Amino acid sequence: MKYVTIRPPRLRTIEDGEARHATWTELFYDLVFVVAVAALGGRLLANTSWGGFGVFVGFFAPIWWAWASYTFYADRFDTDDFGQRVLAVAQMITIALMAGSISGNTADSSVAFAASYVVTRLILVIMYARARKHVPITRQLLTGYLKGFSAEVVIWAISIFTPTPARYWLWAVGLIVSVATPFAMRKIQAKVPLDVEHLPERFGLFTILVLGESMAATVVAISQSAWSFELVVNSALAVSIAAGLWWMYFDNMEGSVVRRTGERPKAWKPTAWIYAHMPLGASLVIVAVGLEQAVGKHLDHGEFWLTAGGMAGALGFMALINLANEKDGKRGVNTRRAIRRMLGAGLVLAAGLIAQLVGPPHATVWLIILLAVAVLEVASDLIIIAQAD
Repeated sequence: MKYVTIRPPRLRTIEDGEARHATWTELFYDLVFVVAVAALGGRLLANTSWGGFGVFVGFFAPIWWAWASYTFYADRFDTDDFGQRVLAVAQMITIALMAGSISGNTADSSVAFAASYVVTRLILVIMYARARKHVPITRQLLTGYLKGFSAEVVIWAISIFTPTPARYWLWAVGLIVSVATPFAMRKIQAKVPLDVEHLPERFGLFTILVLGESMAATVVAISQSAWSFELVVNSALAVSIAAGLWWMYFDNMEGSVVRRTGERPKAWKPTAWIYAHMPLGASLVIVAVGLEQAVGKHLDHGEFWLTAGGMAGALGFMALINLANEKDGKRGVNTRRAIRRMLGAGLVLAAGLIAQLVGPPHATVWLIILLAVAVLEVASDLIIIAQAD
């Protein structure tokens, strides 16, 4: 039996030689984000207008960044000791409060969201302060992190006492400061690298998490509809579309690009690979919301463009991830895959525009079109792989 003790943080990406995988603590930590993503999907489902989309993005970005920030920390320093577990659970509590506040439409709910996010980031600051104390080689990097993340905390704390809509502008400023902090420190990051196996696995697990929303959305639509042959067909199509997106992402899962090198410390590919996962995750949640409506045969203008825009966005950001994975100076398999993804995204948008000229298509017809694009993408990948071999 493994007993949890106090073990100070250490730079595992350099000290550990063995392959690393997600810990049980990390997997447990992800559970609260399942709830948060579901709450986000419900918020978007209630308002599929452009305004609703803006609110969805405004909430999704800090939630994703909270998850990613903890993941970056754990990738480098997590020893899964008593102290780290307590801090992780404390963050889970604040994320749960953020998720609970998402369903509200009042100013009080946005205050609760901001206050919970402030505490989430304060806990992260404590984590990095602890690592800075025990891992001297990382002090230059972590000093920069602590300054940037502390500035974010101050900005978000001020937003609590600021009326809307100015409050939301402060959220945006704080988030930009926070996201820009690692980017500004990227030259120093080459000395404190990320793990080329553990980090891609973690991002893959979050992608699985958001893909799961399509399954949950399909089940919800079934439970709220009268049984019919059309419902069964639509459900099968929705699950198949989600499977196609899963297939495209995980058959192209390659994350060695996340480790910066001393020769090219400011290369764009690690940044692109990591940050493309935020809009990719948002796109997959949007697809799930659209699929729920399509399965339930409630496909009006808003829900129609949710599926079209979400699908096109998912394909487009997968293309960016493919390009980031391409070897420098080569136009190989990943570039060809990226071109196919962009063509697929264009095809979805073109089909959407054509459909708008004649009116939104029948839900089943639209699901068949989306599945056809997914099948073409998967088939194209298989052909590319066969040619490469």
